[in-house]
Amino acid sequence: MAKSGSEQESALTPEEAAASGMVLALHAQLAPQRMAVASAAGTRSFGELNARANQLVRALRARGVAPGAGVALLCSNRPEFVETMAACQRGGYRITPINWHLTGKEIGYIVDNCEAEAFLADARFGAKAIEAAALAPGARVKLAIGGAIDGFEPYEAAVEGQAGGNLSDPQLGSQMLYTSGTTGHPKGVYRRTPPGPSPLLEKLRETAAFKPGEDAALVTGPLYHAAPLALNLLFPLASGVGTVLMDKWDAEETLALIEKHRITHTHVVPTMMHRMAGLPKAVREKYDLSSLRWMLHGAAPCPVHVKEEMIAWLGPVVFEYYAATEGGGVFIGPEEWLEKKGSVGRALPGVTVSIQDEAGRELPAGETGTVYFKAPDVGRFEYFKAPEKTEGAYRGSYFTMGDMGYIDEDGFIFLTGRSAELIISGGVNIYPAEIDQELLQHPAVADVATIGVPNEEWGEEVKAVVQVKEGIHAGPELAQELLAFAANRLPGFKRPRSIDFAEDLPRLPTGKIVRRQVRAPYWPVKGKSI
Repeated sequence: MAKSGSEQESALTPEEAAASGMVLALHAQLAPQRMAVASAAGTRSFGELNARANQLVRALRARGVAPGAGVALLCSNRPEFVETMAACQRGGYRITPINWHLTGKEIGYIVDNCEAEAFLADARFGAKAIEAAALAPGARVKLAIGGAIDGFEPYEAAVEGQAGGNLSDPQLGSQMLYTSGTTGHPKGVYRRTPPGPSPLLEKLRETAAFKPGEDAALVTGPLYHAAPLALNLLFPLASGVGTVLMDKWDAEETLALIEKHRITHTHVVPTMMHRMAGLPKAVREKYDLSSLRWMLHGAAPCPVHVKEEMIAWLGPVVFEYYAATEGGGVFIGPEEWLEKKGSVGRALPGVTVSIQDEAGRELPAGETGTVYFKAPDVGRFEYFKAPEKTEGAYRGSYFTMGDMGYIDEDGFIFLTGRSAELIISGGVNIYPAEIDQELLQHPAVADVATIGVPNEEWGEEVKAVVQVKEGIHAGPELAQELLAFAANRLPGFKRPRSIDFAEDLPRLPTGKIVRRQVRAPYWPVKGKSI
């Protein structure tokens, strides 16, 4: 490919690369042929990925999209997703990946709200993209990935006409991801000033101990979500480690890919671990998983027995963090977890965690309240164009993700559920996650969501909504069996009073159950807020 006069010919230093969003260019310089992305939709070496990112920046610039502009991306797990992220990192753009499970109207709201001047969409979601584009007139530049979309320019044609050499004037870009929008419209989480060094990132680097040229990472979740994007994709790539993209998660396929690609690192959510641990022994033993050194999980509390099974099966390779798009930094390794089963870890150096009651008073060790993190002095998050929501997320210098929990006498944090999920029966607080954890140990249970339902005397009573394993008959006999099982394992006030069955439970794309949706049919509109 011919080089343009504007291309940067000199070698990059690591400091220059980090400051300008060109870290991938550094790895392309060192090992251009090394695999960077492998997927069913194509592969890219580091050299190819770097060139395509440069081409896309030039294509956007040629269409009038200047540094500082917003770029919206609606794309499945494929190489073009990674190319767009890399281009925005070095082009000075503010990238917003969008959940493709949303409706066209919801997508349109985000494209418009994030002030995107460019909208890149996967042809797989063409109908939604067309509807969304009509609601976001500010997105002047529209590119279609992997096929045609009416009103969109072909991505390939736009990119191929540009030079692939390094930019002479790269600028560090930013990300703005939107929350899932459980109440009202989704909110963009944004930082006007880049945050300082992250204690969590430093801990992840230390424990991951990447070996470029030897290691490989597996992307298990949709890349529009914060955790898969940061931890499955950008983290290993920035370390020079290639990634394998799953299009849709499946328990056995995960094992097959670990064996095939000799995967060393991955990030999962507890539901995935539960499904993998629940595979028949013959299936689990069919695959060689000895390459795996680091399996990170977060997003929700993990049932103790599931994590015990995973460590017994895979060895001491299961690490856990507690954080969110907004921030935070709690971590625990496998050996430490075995000493403090059920904990999500201790706050890392430089991170302050406070357990507070409804009045904002800090609670002593062992008492359950809302988990708050102290916000950093520099690089605090805000909700884009929503100052009232930003203000509501903070309590002084602290913010919360809505989780309930406590800190033990040794400083280990234990989560008990979310404040919106709390069941209050006869004035007693009951945490659904604790009941879920016990019922999940029954051999017939594939998954469960414990909720509070109306009770005239007590206000709420405990109900468990169960999804049974394949081949199991869900009926009155099993319901009675599960009630008896729970009665043997839980104190009286925590025991479910009834069991309902569901063919499937509503989930976020990460696999996390949306408990409010399970609860909604049981409450009249005028009743409890959901």
